[in-house]
Amino acid sequence: MDEGTLYERVVERGGFEPPPVKMRASSAVVLWRRRDDGEVEVFWIRRDPAMRFMGGWHAFPGGTVSRHDEALEDAPWIAGRPRGLDSDRWSGAMPEALTDGLGPLAPDAVSGIVAATLRELFEETGLLPIASDSGSGSGALAADRIAEARRAVEARETAFGELLGEAGVRLDASRLVFAARWMTPAFAPMRFDNRFFLLEHRPEDGEPVAGGEAVEAGWVRPAEAVEAWSRGRVTAAPPIVHILKTLADAGDGGPEAALERLREPTDANLGPHRSIELRPGVLLFPLPTPTLPPAAHTNCYILGTGETVLVDPGSPWPEEIDRMEAAVRALPEGLGRKVSAIWLTHHHPDHIGGVAELQKRLGIPVAAHARTADRLRARGIAVDREIAADEQIELSGRDNENPMPVRALHTPGHAAGHLCFLEGRLGSLLAGDMVSALSTIVIDPPEGDMDAYLASLERLAALEPRMLFAGHGPPIPDAVAKLRELIDHRLWREEKVIAAWHSGLRDAEAMLPEVYDDAPRQAWPLAQRQIEAHLVRLRRAGTLDH
Repeated sequence: MDEGTLYERVVERGGFEPPPVKMRASSAVVLWRRRDDGEVEVFWIRRDPAMRFMGGWHAFPGGTVSRHDEALEDAPWIAGRPRGLDSDRWSGAMPEALTDGLGPLAPDAVSGIVAATLRELFEETGLLPIASDSGSGSGALAADRIAEARRAVEARETAFGELLGEAGVRLDASRLVFAARWMTPAFAPMRFDNRFFLLEHRPEDGEPVAGGEAVEAGWVRPAEAVEAWSRGRVTAAPPIVHILKTLADAGDGGPEAALERLREPTDANLGPHRSIELRPGVLLFPLPTPTLPPAAHTNCYILGTGETVLVDPGSPWPEEIDRMEAAVRALPEGLGRKVSAIWLTHHHPDHIGGVAELQKRLGIPVAAHARTADRLRARGIAVDREIAADEQIELSGRDNENPMPVRALHTPGHAAGHLCFLEGRLGSLLAGDMVSALSTIVIDPPEGDMDAYLASLERLAALEPRMLFAGHGPPIPDAVAKLRELIDHRLWREEKVIAAWHSGLRDAEAMLPEVYDDAPRQAWPLAQRQIEAHLVRLRRAGTLDH
């Protein structure tokens, strides 16, 4: 049997210890009000696109607990405690796949969470829920001081507690109502254990104004926000969408009538997995796999809104295969969807580890590109159908309405039979290992081909997808910009190869200290293969003198 490239052998050996989980406590405020007609509105923000974490996404005002928040939790400027916040339990009906490996969870009430909630609300909206015995809303601070005070607090030039002490006000934490707790999934390089609080807006609070990490903000009816998300006009994380849907369903009952469902969101779970639907029709499951650090997971996807396909079930470990099977079997009742096939982007071990077992258990066909099918059949994995380059496939929608058109794109470079799947309605691109949100894609000759990889990236960029769903790491909203960035980075690295050649270095190993001076030495064996891929490309083009 073909042992494959160095990259494949390294991945197949596995044995990598995943990086330690660092879960940071954070909070957010679901600010709400009733309109004159009785309908409920919530205040949401759009995060600065330049932000590293969820830049450009819609969210509720909030942020991370700082050490200053922990120190000020019992300060005299906080009156009361949030209703429903319990220091003896954790909540959220969190499924095992989300909490696995984290150990015992902290309780809902952790040090600093109340102070952080009030501070972040001020930084991002300018609002202060003032206690009745200390003033009348944020007007207790001179109106002309609010903007400067927000800036100074955000920049940590002025401590939030000092600001309130100087103004002589106390904040009424009892107006906060604990509503939900969600954790960032394992695909993300930054993970947060977030508590959500309801806060009913009062006229004396003043009008909220975007600030801090928010570049846009406004009031919206929950049903309108859900509709905007479902049409792909906004991007929002699963807890935001779930809260909005729950509030929309509550109708005239208002947010507090929805507390039970908010606090125990079992309807957001698919068996042992939480439903992570970052774009309509694209469910994401980060599965632990033997893969290359810094990744410790490979993203498996379920694509479709009625008839669906399971893409890249990569974990070879029995407990993960059991969980994935349970999620698939929960799909018809949970979301009215059914998996009809397994599709593969390519043949690498961290993308096909669970294929054979799930194919047997679910009794569904496996489909892949012909080059991938040849490699898998040699390993004893049956491929029932070959997907042609540029094949147009239609997945029927729920109740056979609103079908989802999918285009299978042959994108060689990382692997000869690599496919990407472009969903035609909202422009979601399942990019496999053409893109990683965590690290560089390895191009390892002879199968890895730098010319083909760059051409594939160019082709994907020309199709103007709107969001990239990578094989590893979180989704990437500005798809075309990311693809252009990857192309530019490869060409920048190639310039370093050319410079090393002109300095007299003639082989990839000798070039390593010059070309990959920014990479740790443990990465050099695979980096050397990347240099070789550039040299093959440059020799083919006649760029190098002999």
